[in-house]
Amino acid sequence: MPTKMHIGYDLSWTHLEGRWRLPGSWSHATYPDMRIFKELALIAERGLLDFIFFGDGNGIPSTYEGRRDGAVKWGLGWPRLDMSPFIAAMSQITSHIGYGLTYSSTFMHPFYTARLLNSLDHVTGGRLAFNVIASSRRADAANYGFDELMEHARRYERMEEFMEVCKKLWASVEPDAFVWDRETGVVADPAKVHAINHKGDFFSVAGPLAVAPSPQGRPVIVQAGVSPRGMEAAAKFTDMLFASSPGKAKQVAHRANIDAALVKQGRSPADVGIVWDVVLIVGESEAEAKRRHGMLANALPPEALPVWLSHHSGFDMSKLPESFTVAEINEVIVKSNASPVSFLNMTQMFAPDQQVSRSEFFEAMADHQSSADHAVVGDAKQIADYLEDIFVATGERGGFMIAHPMGVPRDLLNVIDFLIPELQRRGRFRTGYGGKTLRENLLDS
Repeated sequence: MPTKMHIGYDLSWTHLEGRWRLPGSWSHATYPDMRIFKELALIAERGLLDFIFFGDGNGIPSTYEGRRDGAVKWGLGWPRLDMSPFIAAMSQITSHIGYGLTYSSTFMHPFYTARLLNSLDHVTGGRLAFNVIASSRRADAANYGFDELMEHARRYERMEEFMEVCKKLWASVEPDAFVWDRETGVVADPAKVHAINHKGDFFSVAGPLAVAPSPQGRPVIVQAGVSPRGMEAAAKFTDMLFASSPGKAKQVAHRANIDAALVKQGRSPADVGIVWDVVLIVGESEAEAKRRHGMLANALPPEALPVWLSHHSGFDMSKLPESFTVAEINEVIVKSNASPVSFLNMTQMFAPDQQVSRSEFFEAMADHQSSADHAVVGDAKQIADYLEDIFVATGERGGFMIAHPMGVPRDLLNVIDFLIPELQRRGRFRTGYGGKTLRENLLDS
């Protein structure tokens, strides 16, 4: 019997980067209208998807020219609300689908985060995932009192301790601690509630967490470590990994690297899947999919491109020389403690030491920014062929996160109405939910 893949929606950017105005997007509602998110939750659960995921950012991008004007004008990386109350609302009209929420271990405190996520796991009935990130954007850092970005390796050291504290707190009240005995008046057994008394390089937390244990015990932990240091951290605590889809050969290599990191931590690679981030444009026919793909070029005006690139690379594109190499720009990014992995991922079409002109660079980046250069385009059978190929090549552990859809809800509806039935016919996707909690559906199925 074929192994089934897991599939979720990444809704982090549906209202950003010009997608809100493309054909197929809501015509009578704009972000953050709650009706949009409720409708999406019902669509996703109708399609039996595993989860809806929300990334996050806390600042208005200001890397380009040291100003936020471009990001404000073109809707780049902003506006973004804390999605926790939205998830709470969506969970009340759904029964099975999970919800992924993002917070930064670079800025947040583990006690507050552990308490909030425990509460949300109760509200959702055990359907919460926590995407823990290490932040590398100056606009976010400035809002938390940082004059400079934390050094790359140091960010992951803090993340590891952050998750150590969270896990201790989630385990500080045993699952059967609460009695609620009406006859005796006893609420809980004191012997089953434990201080953690954590003292580390970054945090000092007494504990215990003053809450009732949540339905899952703790949220499903997801993380997207890509650099060697990031993978090392992810291998220590992650239940499921996120990763980009740079091509089958690189994905196979990434899976092998993650497996090696897991073994080094004494964990079984069979227990940790990867959910590949993929941009899909599914049409009722190949011609229709290609027609919609052609619309991506109109999402953002050309003036917005340098602003977008500056935010996602950590390099001010207004200072880009007339001629340069990717290696030279990446060296500047590394020295600034921004994220070199992001820049290298978006410039894969150039060799590191290849001399590139500004015009060549921006032309290539326009296709990358719109996702036109890496979108998977076709009818349901073609898309299913692609997903099966990657799924099998990378060990049949995990699945896919459908990212940055072109027009919402149209392109997400196409996934549910065309692609999911094709995958079900092949035995590659569920025909019903097997469990109630996200952990049961995502990790134990």
